[in-house]
Amino acid sequence: MSTPVRVAIVGAGPAGIYAADILSKAGVDVSIDLFERLPAPFGLVRYGVAPDHPRIKQIIVALHKILERGDIRLLANVDVGTDVTLAELRQFYDAVIFSTGAIRDAALPIPGIDLPGSYGAADFVSWYDGHPDVPRTWPLEARHVAVLGAGNVALDVARILSKHPQDLLPTEIPENVHQGLLANPVTDVHVFARRGPAQVKFSPLELRELGHVPDVDIVVYPEDFEFDKGSMAAIHSSNQTKQVVKTLTDWTLREPEELTASRRIHLHFLHQPVAVLGEDRVTGLRTERTVLVGDGSVAGTGQTHDWPVEAVYRAVGYFGSPVPGLPFDDVAGVIPNHEGRVDGPDGAPLPGVYTTGWIKRGPVGLIGHTKSDATETVRHLVEDVPVLVPAPQRDLAAVTAFLEERAVGHVEWSGWELLDAHEQSLGAPQGRLRVKVVPREEMLAVMRGGA
Repeated sequence: MSTPVRVAIVGAGPAGIYAADILSKAGVDVSIDLFERLPAPFGLVRYGVAPDHPRIKQIIVALHKILERGDIRLLANVDVGTDVTLAELRQFYDAVIFSTGAIRDAALPIPGIDLPGSYGAADFVSWYDGHPDVPRTWPLEARHVAVLGAGNVALDVARILSKHPQDLLPTEIPENVHQGLLANPVTDVHVFARRGPAQVKFSPLELRELGHVPDVDIVVYPEDFEFDKGSMAAIHSSNQTKQVVKTLTDWTLREPEELTASRRIHLHFLHQPVAVLGEDRVTGLRTERTVLVGDGSVAGTGQTHDWPVEAVYRAVGYFGSPVPGLPFDDVAGVIPNHEGRVDGPDGAPLPGVYTTGWIKRGPVGLIGHTKSDATETVRHLVEDVPVLVPAPQRDLAAVTAFLEERAVGHVEWSGWELLDAHEQSLGAPQGRLRVKVVPREEMLAVMRGGA
């Protein structure tokens, strides 16, 4: 092609930004537009990482540096599939990469899971992270809470529920969230994992941090500690597993009189949720005791226990959402693809359509996986450049003119810089890095220079 390859990337989280960065350095003449449904970029790093994890949120600094270079155009507050369809995008772009992530809660098909008082962890995370598309309030009414899951999101939910609100004030926690947490009556949060201590997916650092939350005790139960051959193999082969097991085991050695905090997080292993109890709302959780069978997996024993809780949060994983105009795997929650080339209805690749990140491979892996994943997708796109069908409208201004004609109030990188500075200015008087603006209209007003 005599002119730059025009590429749209849909989703400005880590996957999309890394794909844009890798593509910009791939040795082809390329022009990249990065579309984002929300007014602000950075995806789950902004809206999925707990506010008391500023170290993880530093990933935004690296992403910020990529976008501030100016060679990748951000078009935010544009919902691809609603504001503009894939077919319409193809009028302006030779190729489109979808990196829309996974933001829904995975299902947990047990009786009672839909009772009032039963929540998805992803929804709760969106609330406490100030996502603009969720309600400003959250029903914090339970004294005893169950969290179902054995990953870092389960730990985040348990920690935010049990942490005293004043200890969150140094963070970027939105004011409406702080006010909501002030009324939280919780005393005990129970985290349930169906497998043993050697199989949990907690990171060592997150687990250790849990033990340093002021006025919150961590309670573990020695009878929940079981290690089979598979467990021992995991401990010996993974330094991360070894650290997690050591931290958990050390907690079993504490004497009861050492546990004096006003709030407690209970970690239960080898307990499989089988039913949420209640008629009109949650009144309890039933679990089945499991046993390790030798390879690190478990089997049910038939022995059940009922726990009196008034709320249940399922943190059993994220799940992708369908993209209008694209095929979708309803079981895996991904866009069907082969190494990033999107599969058409007949199984053959859809020309010029690609995917990367969690919507490509499912919600697994860390930032390192996201980069390698994006590299694979971009490699195939570059291989396909000679056969890409050129988009008929190639002028950079044609896309923004189309959005304006549709009355889609898009915002660009300069708008994010205004919002970023505004949030930091809100936090500065309190010695905080930022105070996050939550309502979408307020965000957009700031980004358009109206605040």
